[in-house]
Amino acid sequence: MIIESLCADDTFAFGKKLGEAAEPGTVYTLVGDLGVGKTVLTQGLAEGLGITEAVNSPTFTILQVYEEGRLPLYHFDVYRIGDVEEMDEIGYEDYFYGDGVCLIEWANLIEEILPEKYTEIRIEKDLEKGFDYRKITVTEVEA
Repeated sequence: MIIESLCADDTFAFGKKLGEAAEPGTVYTLVGDLGVGKTVLTQGLAEGLGITEAVNSPTFTILQVYEEGRLPLYHFDVYRIGDVEEMDEIGYEDYFYGDGVCLIEWANLIEEILPEKYTEIRIEKDLEKGFDYRKITVTEVEA
């Protein structure tokens, strides 16, 4: 599925729909360059789950847990992971295979430990279509 986002509000709204539809154990991977709107999409997803606290990228902590919504949100940012074994130290399996919703930014850096089934969300800019334009590609992955 391909979604065309013309502004940050569109990206947020799409994230909110994802959150409203999410079920326990859902894993989303989020791939895209810096500044494409990964955090905006995550904020929308959190709102769709009923989370009202501020959602920011956990770049320096790797994992941020939000438990106040209808399902917990486990927001990973693995950009700074030096070795995939660092994920063992935070007990990633408890989150990946738990009853909440996982959203993993820069998931392409830890592909070897991703669950067999997840939804990949790829966000790309296309400056020819405008500064705020984003192409969001959603792919169901099943190994």
